[in-house]
This record gives sequence, C-alpha cells and structure tokens, in this order.
Amino acid sequence: MKSKRLTSASSLLLLLALPPQMAAQHTRYKLIDLGTLGGPSAIEPPFPGSQLLNNAGLLAGTSDITTTDPNAPNCFNQNCFLSHAFRWKSGALTDFGTVPGGTISSASSINARGWIAGDSTTSEIDPFNGDCGFQPLCPQSHAVLWKNRTIIDLGTLGEGLESATAYVKNSGAVVGLSTINTSPDPFGFHGAPTHAFIWRNGVMRDLGTLGGPDSFPSAGGCDNQRSDLVTGGSLIDSTPNATTGTPTSHAFLWNNGKMTDIPTLGGTVAFAQCANNRGQVIGQSGLPDDVGCPDSCVLHAFFWDNGVLTDLGTLGGSSSTVIWLNNEGEAVGGALTAGDEEMHATLWRNGHITDLNPDGDCFSMAWAINSKGQIVGESFNCDTGMLRTVVWDKRSVIELNVPIPGPTNINDRGEIAGVGLPPGCGETDFCGHQYLLIPCDNNADARDCDLNAEIASQSDSRAKTATGTSNFQRRYSAGGVVTALRARMMHQYRNRGLQSVIQ
Repeated sequence: MKSKRLTSASSLLLLLALPPQMAAQHTRYKLIDLGTLGGPSAIEPPFPGSQLLNNAGLLAGTSDITTTDPNAPNCFNQNCFLSHAFRWKSGALTDFGTVPGGTISSASSINARGWIAGDSTTSEIDPFNGDCGFQPLCPQSHAVLWKNRTIIDLGTLGEGLESATAYVKNSGAVVGLSTINTSPDPFGFHGAPTHAFIWRNGVMRDLGTLGGPDSFPSAGGCDNQRSDLVTGGSLIDSTPNATTGTPTSHAFLWNNGKMTDIPTLGGTVAFAQCANNRGQVIGQSGLPDDVGCPDSCVLHAFFWDNGVLTDLGTLGGSSSTVIWLNNEGEAVGGALTAGDEEMHATLWRNGHITDLNPDGDCFSMAWAINSKGQIVGESFNCDTGMLRTVVWDKRSVIELNVPIPGPTNINDRGEIAGVGLPPGCGETDFCGHQYLLIPCDNNADARDCDLNAEIASQSDSRAKTATGTSNFQRRYSAGGVVTALRARMMHQYRNRGLQSVIQ
C-alpha cells in the first residue's frame, strides 16, 4: 500500500485515419477543484482503469490529511503525511477514515450506490513485510468496503495477513487479493502466497490459481457488473523461466466458480486487464521467445472473446497496451509507432485499430471510454511542452484550451475526473489536486463554465490559444512525460508478480 504521487500524466500508443470530422464548434466545462483533506496532495489512483467516478457524479479518491507521519523520516507515504480515502458528493468532501487503530487508507473503486472499496492499515503488525517504509514495524493492510460511511474490514484468506481490493461491483461484491499464509513466496503480494478473491455479504471466496502458487485480480477498466465474472493473471507453475526470471503467467476469466485459462500470444507472461458484461476480455501478453526479456519484455494488447484470442497489434512499433473496454467491445489504450519513436492514443473496434493522436503532438494516451463511445486521455506537444486532457467524441477530438493533465475516468454524462498539478507544483512534488470537469449545456451560466474547450477536426487539431483560466496550467518536459507514463503503467503491475519482468 506504499503510495506514489501522480507527477504528470502521459501517453502510449497507435495509427489509422479517423472518419470524416464534424465542423468545428465550442463547448464549455465547469472546473471543480476538489482540493485535499487538508494535506498537501491528492494521491494518484491505484491503477490505470480504476473506476473512481460513477454515473451519478460521485467521486472517490485518496488525499493527504493534515497529520504528519509519526514515524518520520521512515514514512509510509513519500511526503511523510498520512492519507485517507474520501468521497466527493454535491460539493462536499468526506474523509472516510480507517479501520480502528489504522492510520492510512486509500480508495480503489466506487460503485453506482456510492459504496467505495479500498484498503486500510490496521493496528496489527506484519512481521514478514519489510516493504512499508518504517521497517521493521510494518502494519498489516486489509481490504475494506465503505457502505455509506460505515467501514467493513474484509479480512484475509486463510492464515494470510495482507489483503487489498481491486474494485467493487454495483451488487456490492468486492474483488481483490489476499495472502493465504506466511510462507515465503518471491512472486506474491508482500512476499507471501497470494490468491484473488471475491467477497459477497461477509464471505470471502478464494478464486484459486491456474496451478501455480499465486493469482492476482484485474484492476478494473471495464463496466463489468456481473458478479460471476472476475479476470486477472495467475502463475501456472512455480518454475522461473530463463528468459524472464519468473514462472509462466497466464490471464484468466473466472466465471461463477470456474477459472478459464486464457493462453498467451506465445510468450511466458500474460494478464487480463478486465472483462465487460459480455465476458469479453482485454489484457497484455508477451510474444514468442519472450522478446525483449529480461530487460524490457515486449507486450501486445489482446482481445479474447469466447475462446478466440486476438493480438490487437501496434501502430508499427514494438508494443501496445490496453486500459479500458466498454460493453460494445470498444477498447482504448495506446501503442508505439514505427521505430518506437512516439506513443499514440489508440482505439480498437471491430478488429480495426485507430490512431487517436492529435496532429502535431508527439505523445498521447487514452485512459477510459464510456458507454457512449466518448474517450478521455492525455496528449503532449513536444514543441510547446503542454500536456493536456483530450476528449474524443464520435468523429471529433475535443482539445481543452487550458491544459489540465491527469484524467482517469469519464462517466456516461461526459464528466471527467483526474488529478492535476497547480502552479508552482513541480513534476516531482507532492501537491496535486483532484478535479472534476462537468460539461455545461447550452443554457448554462457562463460564470459557471470557466473552462473553454474546443472541438476541432483531426486535420486541424493544432494547439489552440487558451481563452480561459485554470489553476492547473503548466509546462512539462518530454522526458518527464515519458518517465511519468512508465511509472503510471508500472503501477498497474505491482500486485501481479510481474515487476521483475516489465522493466
């Protein structure tokens, strides 16, 4: 549960032409700075694909509080402030606290009811965990569920000491992972054997593995509300491969008690990102001969549907990654271009790959897609140094005139959530704020719509002149953007036993 801050948001990957574009027009967004719980910084979502904004406009997140870590300088968080999960509703930011005796909590997901899944430290010590910052006194961290404002400690599997959530479904079922005992396991969560679980009505069910010691759930990224479907990755044996240094890992789809093995694209490492309500699965897989391993294993995005595995390919480069899948089977993420020179935001639909990168920009990444096909991501212009949120809506690309980086979610109302850096906040500082962008209708009071956005054709999507004001405007270096993207993508692998593979 050791946290990292979002220093900037970034991009990844792809190519093809967009359909004919609509005529240019304008729209406006109301910008809401959620601030923090009194501390200096909001904290990045736990994974790309984390569902932290629901269709009612309720937002979950994690923020520093005013209390500094009593164990400083050996702190749990890097800036030595304690942090808590929160929920934003109708203008009010509510601190959800921790389990009794705990000091730190975090949010990983919110459902349609406003229930939040997350993690909390407890009052108990884990003598086997030396990865908490203030060794050797590491508190146990447990998966938790906040129903309204009541916190439920979900506990652990078997004799395990640690657990963590991935997401909560609208039914209230929670998906996560837990250690099952305290035996040494170099590939498990906190160095112990780890299994994925689903928790329903007070009962935590072990989902098992594909034959190896460990399994890990997906982090989210799909509108999967079927309580019988869970995806993730699992080791299939305990023998490390010479090419990767880790045992072979396959993606899986767990369907009401049965774990289906999803094969790789030829390599020895694969995991699922998420599944939609149709049971379609997206994920990442290594290639034959484990190309690039062990230094930097090459991964391709894949799409699995009813037993058929499809390599989603790239934009001419070596790698691609997929983050979000809607119930129409549309997936977004990014891919490298020829020569691995640039990272472009990408849409995969009906077997076709589309390069979403705005003209003139050198990096972009699509982070989420809603049920209407609206896509939110980020784009970076190497000439101007501007990193900004971008929305792709049907045939048009919407570029926010005032750069606001760090989008994470877009709901079915077109609202956008993210974390941005205010003026004076450096790329490595701990000072980001959570924000919410709300589209204004044509009759909205202009004073409530303080942020201009412009819908431009793909053929004329050059940088625009800012006509609004924003507390999040800043410039970035190309190196900073690439570094931040890599850190953000690495964050999604932290609980999957793949950190030694994906460098």
